[in-house]
Amino acid sequence: MDDLASIRRVADHFDLPISTLHYWERRGLITPHRRFGHRYYNADQIYRIALIRLWRTTGQMSLNEIVAVLAERADTSGWRDTVTTRIAAIETQMTQLDTARSYLRDLLSCPHDDALEHCEGFRAQIALPAKDHQ
Repeated sequence: MDDLASIRRVADHFDLPISTLHYWERRGLITPHRRFGHRYYNADQIYRIALIRLWRTTGQMSLNEIVAVLAERADTSGWRDTVTTRIAAIETQMTQLDTARSYLRDLLSCPHDDALEHCEGFRAQIALPAKDHQ
């Protein structure tokens, strides 16, 4: 059991509050070893913690999605649906961020500092509603 790391060491290493590790344990995401009432993690659990942290920060996955991906079930292909859905959501968000960046760059080159809605580059990207016929 000498290859175990204490909860404090793991929390500090990943810059996580200890309460986060407790919560992940309650959710069934991680399983620490117990020694004299204290939690310790082996290498497999530390890698799992790293994976969960990565998904939470860069993959922008909810804990419910992570639970679905990491849950041990007889049907091991169900997690792929969760990951595929998450990839689609990230791709949509990337498209939206690209659009936002483009708008903002156009605004930086706009000579209308007092009326940004008059910028030609911005106006060229916006579709106006059809006119009412009266």
